[in-house]
Amino acid sequence: MTGLGHLVAKTTALSRAAGRRMVGVLLGLLLGQVAWAQVIPTFVFTRPKARRAALKFDTHRNLIIVAARLNGKGPYHFLLDTGVNTSLLTNPALGDSLHLERGEEFRVVGAGGEATPLRAYRTNEVRVELPGGVVAPRMRWLLLSNDALNLSAYAGTRIDGILGSELFRSLVVAIWPMRGQLVCHAPDHYQAPRRWASLPLYLTQGKAYVEATVEQLPLAAEDAVAPLPLRLVLDTGAGHALSLETTADPRLHLPPTHLRADLGLGLSGIIKGHLGRVATVQLGHYQLRQVLTSFPDSGQVHQRLRLQDAARQGNLGYELLKRFNVVVDYPHQRLLLHPNAQNRLPFEHDMSGLSLLADGPNYRYCLITAVRAGSPAAAAGILPDEELLAINMLPVALLPLSEIARLLRAQDGQRLLLVLRRPGGELHSVSLQLRRQI
Repeated sequence: MTGLGHLVAKTTALSRAAGRRMVGVLLGLLLGQVAWAQVIPTFVFTRPKARRAALKFDTHRNLIIVAARLNGKGPYHFLLDTGVNTSLLTNPALGDSLHLERGEEFRVVGAGGEATPLRAYRTNEVRVELPGGVVAPRMRWLLLSNDALNLSAYAGTRIDGILGSELFRSLVVAIWPMRGQLVCHAPDHYQAPRRWASLPLYLTQGKAYVEATVEQLPLAAEDAVAPLPLRLVLDTGAGHALSLETTADPRLHLPPTHLRADLGLGLSGIIKGHLGRVATVQLGHYQLRQVLTSFPDSGQVHQRLRLQDAARQGNLGYELLKRFNVVVDYPHQRLLLHPNAQNRLPFEHDMSGLSLLADGPNYRYCLITAVRAGSPAAAAGILPDEELLAINMLPVALLPLSEIARLLRAQDGQRLLLVLRRPGGELHSVSLQLRRQI
């Protein structure tokens, strides 16, 4: 995957001959939705009279990864994503190992309607067990015919699919980023903690929206800027902080300083756009400043805006949400926030110009998939398809991809010694000086 170090964007749409039905699978830039009716799967506690259950999660490149057992097998690993209505099995091998029947077949097309060879199948009901005593006795999934989303390579760890909003529709879910912990609460017995901000959570066609006030940067020094109230999708599966769609509201515009960027990889190709900043984002009584913001190209969001989702102007991703302890309370239609130790950290983008993917056993090979023009990496002579072997003499095979990405945005002006291998096998080293580009 190429594009932002904080973003995964995947877009699919499924159709069948008996009338076009669209399904979007959104990890970051666009929102996933299922247009057919289905029985909502219910997560419950396995212990009688239990009121809460806690489970650990890992974070890789701003993606929440949880373990789960399916039909008694596993554990398998899933991206936790409020932006997807129907959970996905992206690893097609699970269909055979779990003896899943392939039900109704759907043809997958890209966000703009481009044909792809990908197919998706509705599965029979699967038992899903989460650590800590949470289970969905009978849950339906979509099974993809191949792993076109390639989440494992982006995150640098094995990911078998996407666990969508079914969990949030069933229980009150608290996300504690600093602890790496989810706590699921019984809705009937949950009491909101005191002194937390409470924002209305608007649920429409299975999607969760919050309202935030965004102040853009002025295009000219003398311009007056009025804060804009915006409706944003709550999207834990988006690795970025904020994404705004300028076609959704004529008041939205690119900031005066912006960077052309690949914002993610969709099923039909690279999702392109710009990266910039907004002056402030106000959530309840909390304000965040100089927030990194993605602006996807208008043509790449036109199809979604046409499909029943025109009431939103963008989405909030985990790069912003992780700065709070968060309670996602679908049953009571509210979002609770309390700042944690990450709240005052600046929003930083990659300062090298490298786009990276993991490969090989245990995803410990680090491949350079793209080099941004005009970046420090381009100036140092680094080329696509090279393998990154070491940073400051530390073998990257010892580092998770998340840590490598962190080092490449650590500090403006910092120098890193990189050792690389060209496709022909030749080794070379470069001194790379990081530079804040946005």
